[in-house]
Order: sequence, then structure tokens, then C-alpha cells
Amino acid sequence: MAIGQLRDGRIGLLAEINSVMKWTTITNSLSIHRRQMSTTATTTNNNDNDDNDGNKNVKTAILMLNMGGPKTIADVEPFLRELFLDNDIIRLPLQKWLGPFIAKRRTSKVAKKYSEIGGGSPLHDWTNRQGSLLIERLNHKRPQNGPYKYYIGFRYTSPSLAEAFEQIECDKPERVIAFSQYAQYCCNTTGSSLNQMAKYFQNEKKQNHLHQQKSSFHLSFIDRWPLNNGLINSFIELINNEIEQFPANSRDKILLLFTAHSLPLSSVNVGDTYPMEVSGTVMQIMHQLQYRYPFRLVWQSKVGPVQWQAPPTDDVIKGFIEKGHRNLLLIPISFINEHIETLHELDIEYCNELVAKLPIQMIRRCPTPNDHPLFIDGIVELIDKHIESGIDISPQLLLQCPLCNKQVCRDTRRWLQELKQQQQQQQR
Repeated sequence: MAIGQLRDGRIGLLAEINSVMKWTTITNSLSIHRRQMSTTATTTNNNDNDDNDGNKNVKTAILMLNMGGPKTIADVEPFLRELFLDNDIIRLPLQKWLGPFIAKRRTSKVAKKYSEIGGGSPLHDWTNRQGSLLIERLNHKRPQNGPYKYYIGFRYTSPSLAEAFEQIECDKPERVIAFSQYAQYCCNTTGSSLNQMAKYFQNEKKQNHLHQQKSSFHLSFIDRWPLNNGLINSFIELINNEIEQFPANSRDKILLLFTAHSLPLSSVNVGDTYPMEVSGTVMQIMHQLQYRYPFRLVWQSKVGPVQWQAPPTDDVIKGFIEKGHRNLLLIPISFINEHIETLHELDIEYCNELVAKLPIQMIRRCPTPNDHPLFIDGIVELIDKHIESGIDISPQLLLQCPLCNKQVCRDTRRWLQELKQQQQQQQR
């Protein structure tokens, strides 16, 4: 993801208005290879997994936050509808009417893309796989805070955040760790999920319905982890594995292109930390690689005519090929699992169609961490250190972007500050 699933839903909003989106098909073995990769996640359900659900007396709940994605073609329209109704990400005039209208108009084209990567997003399966491995390891590594159970809280598909909290209330854990599945914080992804969480708790409090139950567990947040050892080390191993696939006499000439989901400059200009955090991940990887290869950080998934964080990935690919570079490796640095932006945009649109008529020797795409052992080690370590630290809400999370004037963001920070004070008083 860092804006793991932003384009899954934003796809076609500005493009619908300006008719700038181009939709493509699978034509070569590279895309077939990547589509096969998307199916390797073990298909499980977070309510059916034996390791996850067998612990009836849950002590620590791990709430995995993500945007989600349509599991089947039939899920595409409701997914888009929910996304276009969310003004935290997309602001539209007459949004309650225009959002569903645009979603319906875009469904067939978006569904076509999902059909080309296997009929739906593999994000749900990968999240279940990662969650299952995470709690299995935590129950062995840190049993004093177990049993653990993971819950999935998606923004635009099921299981939703509300559904996750309903299950959490039934299980009555002592503590809940809200764990963003975006390593690099962005207001449009992690921030949107936290805004939704704040609204959920504030609404329940106003109704005076579940307020007492909500205060029965201790709530803490892992909102960013761009320098996590497992994230860095898994990417390094995956990069080295891909480099081995290039001809031996070309390996010292490989150009590394770290590609992250772009975001509008309007978001950057209010002070969103996302570009800085993505850059931090890239520099840590290159430092450990001893800067053996030339590299650039580039930005994908731009849609529409507004200004976005640049340079765009596709333009950079063409630009470097024109300058004589013949061996390129794309590294999806802001995503921790496979989804439409890796399997379609990178594999099909860029590695297949974009370079089909360009003078290139080899272009490859590095896999995302998925269930890589080093990555799982890293998120286990992340949870372990989070519990050990005793820090429920980081100072960075309490800081609103300096030029942001959104009331919902102010409300969320106020809720977080009140929650922090309340929990500190309870611990005294």
C-alpha cells in the first residue's frame, strides 16, 4: 500500500470527467507470471481461521487497517460507491448523489481491470495471511500479552471497521492495537481510517449506547513504520533476488526505480508527511545496499489534470530508456501486498505495454513483501516493541498538518488527545 489502495477506488473519477484513462489487456508472459503470483496468498477468512478464532479469551486484539478492495467482480460497484462517498479522500459537489453516479459509470471499466488480474483484488487474502502469521508468532514470542487475535477493518469493503469493532466487543480483549497496513503515513489512507474510527467512537458516545464498553479495552495505535527492519530487509532480499534474474553482464548497469503511489500536490502542500516517509524507506534500503546501483524515487497512479507529486513512473521509464538505460527494476515501495496497482498498473500497463516498442533489454518488477519471512519477523517485532514502549498514541499522530483546515482532522486529533488523557488517568 503508502497509499496502498487509493487508485483502486479513485480510478476514473477525474478520468471520467476528462476522459484520460486508458484501459489495457494482458498480452505477455510477464503479466501472466504476476497474475499467478497474486493467487499464492492462502485464502482464509479472519472469522474462520483456526489459529485466529481458536483463542476464545482474547487478551490482545490486532486491528489491521486498510482500504480494502473488491474480492469479486460483483463487489466492484459497492466498493467504488463507498469510496466516492468518502469526502476524506474525494471531495465532490452534491457528493451523496454524484458519488454513486460516478461509481456506477466506472464499474464496467474498473471491473475489466480486475478481471485481468484474476477476477478480484487479492488484498483480503494477503491481509488474512499476514494476520494469521502475525498472531501465530506473537503467541510464541510474547505469550504474556496473549492470546492474540487479528481483526480486519477495511474502509470500503467487508469486513468494515464497524464490523471489526462489533466482533472485538464480543471477544472483550483487554487491549486493541490499531495497526495501519500502510508503512508510510498518509492523510488519505491511514488518516482516513483514523477519521472513520474517531467518528465511530464519537457517534457511539453521543448515543450513550456503547460508551462504557468502548472504555473497557485499552486502545493504542501503530500509525507509521517506514524504517521497520522487516520492511527494509524483506525488500532488500527481494531486490537482490530480482537482480539475479538479469544477465550477469548487465547487473552493474541496473537502474532501480522505487515507485510509490502519488498524491495531489494540494495534499503535499498542506504538510502531509507521506513523501518524506517514503523517501526515508528508500534511503534506508539504498544505504544497506551501499548505493551499488543508481536509483530514483518515482510516483505512480496519477489520474486527471490536477498537479500530482512527480516525476510520474511511466514518464521516468520512457525518459531513462531514451537516455540509454536498458535494464530497469521497479520496486513498489509503498505497498506491502499485491493488488491492482502492482498486478495491473506496474505489470501490465508499464512492464508490458509501455515498453513493448521501446529499446529495452529487460524490465522487471520486484514483488511486494506479502508473507516474506523477514517481513513477518518485522511486524512481529513492531507489535512487540509497541507494547513494550507503553506509548499508546505517538506525538506525531497528534499533530495535524500545519496548513490543513479540515474539521474532521481537528475532530480526530481532539478525540485522540481525549483518549490519551483518559487512558493515562485509568492507569494511575
